[in-house]
Amino acid sequence: MSRAEEDTNRRMLRARDAMDRAYAQPLDVPTLARIAHVSEAHFNRTFRATFGETPHRYLQRRRVERAMFLLRQTRKSVTDICFEVGFGSLGTFSRTFHDIVGKSPRTYRNDNATAAYIPTCYTKAWGRPRA
Repeated sequence: MSRAEEDTNRRMLRARDAMDRAYAQPLDVPTLARIAHVSEAHFNRTFRATFGETPHRYLQRRRVERAMFLLRQTRKSVTDICFEVGFGSLGTFSRTFHDIVGKSPRTYRNDNATAAYIPTCYTKAWGRPRA
């Protein structure tokens, strides 16, 4: 790998790391291109060539991944989760979530309801072997 390729990869990783850290913040291509120290057009082209998806789609996927975690682990409403992970509209969140996951956020939560909602004292009392 040439020094120029290493430099390009480092720049793209810097922008991707910023997206991973600040996924809930309003991030746009001009901001990310400034982080990578390249032009907007070059950033879009290079990011897609490096990671296999556009910066916008990567950011959406990161937000949906975080939403999936929150849907499984919390009792927050779908609307609250939508805004917490950085979407500005419930409709856009639901459509994007369905496109990526294959089901609506509510269906995902219902399908992934686990023992996380059972109180610990209950599982400890009933999980012990009986003498």
